[in-house]
Amino acid sequence: MAEIRQVLLKITEPDRIPSQRYYDEDFYKAEVEHLWPHVWQMACRLELIPEVGDWIEYSNLGKSVIVVRTKDGVKAYHNACRHRGVPLNDGQTHGNCKGKGFICPFHGWRWNMEGENTFVYGRHLFEERQLDQADLALKPCRVELAGGCAFINHDDDAPSLSESLGPVMKALDAHGMQNLRSEWWYGTVLPANWKVAMEAFMEGYHVMRTHPQLQRTAPALYNSMYGFDTGGIGLPINPDMSVRDNIVSQMEHLELLSEGMAGMVDKREIEIARPLVDAPFPEDPAQAVMMFFGMINDQVHKQLSAKGVPVPDLNAAAVNDPVNAVEFLFPHYFLLPMFSAMSSYRIRPLGPESCLFELWALAPFAPGEEPAVPQEMTMLPYDSQEFPPIPRQDYSNIPIQQLGMHASGFDFMRLSYDKEGLISNYQRIIDGYLAGADPHKLAAAITTLKGNFDGKFFDYDF
Repeated sequence: MAEIRQVLLKITEPDRIPSQRYYDEDFYKAEVEHLWPHVWQMACRLELIPEVGDWIEYSNLGKSVIVVRTKDGVKAYHNACRHRGVPLNDGQTHGNCKGKGFICPFHGWRWNMEGENTFVYGRHLFEERQLDQADLALKPCRVELAGGCAFINHDDDAPSLSESLGPVMKALDAHGMQNLRSEWWYGTVLPANWKVAMEAFMEGYHVMRTHPQLQRTAPALYNSMYGFDTGGIGLPINPDMSVRDNIVSQMEHLELLSEGMAGMVDKREIEIARPLVDAPFPEDPAQAVMMFFGMINDQVHKQLSAKGVPVPDLNAAAVNDPVNAVEFLFPHYFLLPMFSAMSSYRIRPLGPESCLFELWALAPFAPGEEPAVPQEMTMLPYDSQEFPPIPRQDYSNIPIQQLGMHASGFDFMRLSYDKEGLISNYQRIIDGYLAGADPHKLAAAITTLKGNFDGKFFDYDF
């Protein structure tokens, strides 16, 4: 990636994003060639492969990888028989290879979970140089673990996962991300470019119109775009409302998030929070709301921990490792943390104007009380009523926005310097990959995405 390349449809004004970047075939091909092979991709949640021999396939843009738990930890291999290139998973998406290993469905060649070749049918038919054991081994793919997930990278020279993500993973783990388990896993195909889908979650500016149920809990504040800040933990504070009404609005907002996201705020957390509404609070609304959320953090930690649920000290985490309403792990994975639970999203491109969109509801559970792990995503139409209300509302916008990108005279998106900087930052980092910029400068740029939901524009030196 040392060579600096010309970038098609390059961003020249940070607050104006050319619309063709969302549908142009050549721009999409440039992403396929110069972005995706060099970035860390969330390949699977680790509870999907709990036992030695458990494996799962991860595929994106024609590249398939098998992630497997071995006696020595999690490994990943490029999914191709070393004989004639046939994928080894034989149409399956997951399984256990502890006994039989991986068997090529074409000619029966075999490999064990360590990637070693264990059988070649008709060895005498091949020259010895074709049967070198090291050369026959499955080709490893880089894999690193973080936050209860396995991440893969096709580029052996790319910066490490920790360098590429920076402080965001430390902060998420401080809030217990590594202890979370999947309650459900949904997927859908959206008729939209993958970046359109990602950017729908990069600002809260759309809440007033797209999520009216959230706006109704404090209409004057959302209409004026936020009023007093609460540090990203809840609704803005309304200085014209009583302390009691502010606290009640915060509780109603949490209940709507629990219902609407079905993962971001766990039902157990709602049950813990409700009695706290009647606690004595200081007369200053800002202090009262901060106290309310501090009490929820404290009681979620204490009450769930007393039941064996692995929940960290959430108040200490909020002080030492704060997280924002949405945290992005470039390029295609993001989480919505609140208390001990999180919603989790992953987006994979299927073409210039199509993407696979996945959602997980994640929560901590006491050992032995975990829900059954969803082994495969439940595929739904994007307008399915089975999706929680809030993402369903977002899905109503994304396909029509994609259509609007083609409108005559719509040459670029106009971004707010106050609220939509994250979109620009993301897009300009993509340009850095397409240009072949220094990988370590790109990794440093990615770390600026932490906590930048509704955030500012950054300048990058690539």
